[in-house]
Amino acid sequence: MKVSILGAGAGGAAAVAELTLAGHEVTLWNRSADTLAPFIAEGGVAYEGVLGEGLAVPRLITADMKAAIASADVAVVVLPTFSHAPVARSLAEAGWPADRPVVLNPGHTGGALEFAHAYRGVRADVPPIAEFSTLTYVARKYRPDRVTVTGRARQVRAAALPGGRAALDAACVLFPGASPVADVLVAGLANANLVLHPPGAVLGAAWVEATGGNFTFYVEAMTPGVARTMRQLDDERLAVAAAFGHRLPNLIEEMKLIGTVESSVTDTQDFAAAITGGEANKRIKGPDSLQHRYYREDFGHGLLPFIELADIASVATPVARSLFTLAQALVGIDYRSGGRTAESMGIAGMTRTELIHFVRLQ
Repeated sequence: MKVSILGAGAGGAAAVAELTLAGHEVTLWNRSADTLAPFIAEGGVAYEGVLGEGLAVPRLITADMKAAIASADVAVVVLPTFSHAPVARSLAEAGWPADRPVVLNPGHTGGALEFAHAYRGVRADVPPIAEFSTLTYVARKYRPDRVTVTGRARQVRAAALPGGRAALDAACVLFPGASPVADVLVAGLANANLVLHPPGAVLGAAWVEATGGNFTFYVEAMTPGVARTMRQLDDERLAVAAAFGHRLPNLIEEMKLIGTVESSVTDTQDFAAAITGGEANKRIKGPDSLQHRYYREDFGHGLLPFIELADIASVATPVARSLFTLAQALVGIDYRSGGRTAESMGIAGMTRTELIHFVRLQ
């Protein structure tokens, strides 16, 4: 399959490695030529970790969107979620064919809805769109020309917007861990990061600023108080999912399916023990500043769309709202300005029943 990978961060670089190894013809695009320059100088994407070690050589590495998507069978968007709307508009302006699928790896919460709404603002012929609940890798770029992949998801939730079956099929072919679910509400509410990151980001903010992130986020910062807050936030997530008619496993059970909590864990109610014992995440350092993506992404594009969905479902979410409010005060920004709101997802004013209908029978 001819695949355009849109995004050259750690996730995009890992996708280049995995899909090249699987025999697909890959093109790598990124808006910033500076990000691509080390890969061009290296002659490809160097990788190490659970995918093995080597150099993945894309057919083309480019900052030109039109060149990147020429003749592609599928576009795989592997970018922070705050880039979804701008990339949707860029893809539409570049002339992406209406019958070619787009896969968001990941969509996180509300990604496919926002992507489609932004795309529709440029062109009416929205392509098939599918999304994953979380990124298919635990990966970091410790060097600008190399990706270190410490984990590859065993399973991620995958869903498509109505009419997007071709995108879901492509997602399952490219990423064998994709597990199709009923609709994008299931996938979006299975987003582990909306529960996993905000409690530690808010409650550990002083440590972030004092040390520049010189601590392990999933081990040293996973204190009993953080874990208790996380568990209550997770209960709110499960309640919102239930209001939309979906029964989801708790965070620890979901992370076991993904592979970031060890399969040997039996006590899925002990959040601290389960998370600190996860091999894939245990060496990952804390955010180096309040501008880190745990603050930039997981509040305005994680907690915010979750709160918007909770409002539509008429479910109280006091912990989510408290963390969201505190994060805005900590970082000093208004997450609603440019964040993933009901308006940006194209679902403003909908009732619970109307939203269920919209994501299934649109």
